[in-house]
Amino acid sequence: MTVVAHVLYLVGGFGALYFGAEWLVRGAARIASTMGISPVVVGLTLVALGTSAPELVVAIYSTLEGDGGLLMGNVLGSNLANIGLILGATALVSPLGVADRVVTRDIPIMLLITVFVFPLILDGSVDWGDGVILLVLLVVYVVFTFGTAEEEIRDIQEEVGSLTEKPEEVARDMLRSLGLAAAGAIGLAGGGWAIVEGATFIAEQFGLGTDKIGLTVVAVGTSLPELVTSVVAAVRRQPDLAVGNVVGSNIFNLTAVMGAAALVEGYPVGESILAYQLPAVLALSLLVWPVAASARRVRRTEGFLLLVGCLGFMTWITLAN
Repeated sequence: MTVVAHVLYLVGGFGALYFGAEWLVRGAARIASTMGISPVVVGLTLVALGTSAPELVVAIYSTLEGDGGLLMGNVLGSNLANIGLILGATALVSPLGVADRVVTRDIPIMLLITVFVFPLILDGSVDWGDGVILLVLLVVYVVFTFGTAEEEIRDIQEEVGSLTEKPEEVARDMLRSLGLAAAGAIGLAGGGWAIVEGATFIAEQFGLGTDKIGLTVVAVGTSLPELVTSVVAAVRRQPDLAVGNVVGSNIFNLTAVMGAAALVEGYPVGESILAYQLPAVLALSLLVWPVAASARRVRRTEGFLLLVGCLGFMTWITLAN
């Protein structure tokens, strides 16, 4: 295929990302409203899983091709981009409120899982057993998230009061919302795939290696769903959904994406992952904690700081390799 065809992939991918994000946010917000679930919980689970679909597709494809560098570069580069590029850019568009549970529970969980990955990859590979451990962590996290949301659910239900709609109408609304969210997730996955295909082909024309492509072009490309979803959520006055999406996506990348890929086939982990990329992800994750905790908001100046930090780490890693 020609360069022009891959440029069209990029254009079509951006369109799919926009509409996919719009549908996913709208569907997820309706689900939260119908079920009395806090938007931040939906962002941490349903939306995070949907926007992590491109990373999962790339991870499985990379595993089958035997390219662990592309897989790990994509996962860790996406986590860097999620915090720096997405939270940073979204905060520049509109300062983000941060729910208490994100600061006290979910960001610490993200940090703990990031630290846990260190000993897991010390032997230079991620095998089937490691994948099982990561997926078990994911299940525990999802159960914990919904289990600790009971108090929030009661508070929302008290504010909303009793439902005036008939049960049949509620069921129809729920089905429509689920369908809208599913269509959005599919659009995001398709858009992410198209962008990765186009961007990777173009980058290879300049002689870039797959590890650097994974860390930069592919990572940013597969993080575009999170970026578009978070910006749309912020514009639609759903800041909890935006922040929850970023934190949840990082957790899903480290557990669901790495774990599922390992179940398909084990993959090697290069020294640069342990020496540069994973420490950079941990450092930026540590930075976002006090930023989010300060007045429970991510201000424009703090968003700019996260954005600069992300670009700085990506530049450092690329030059170090």
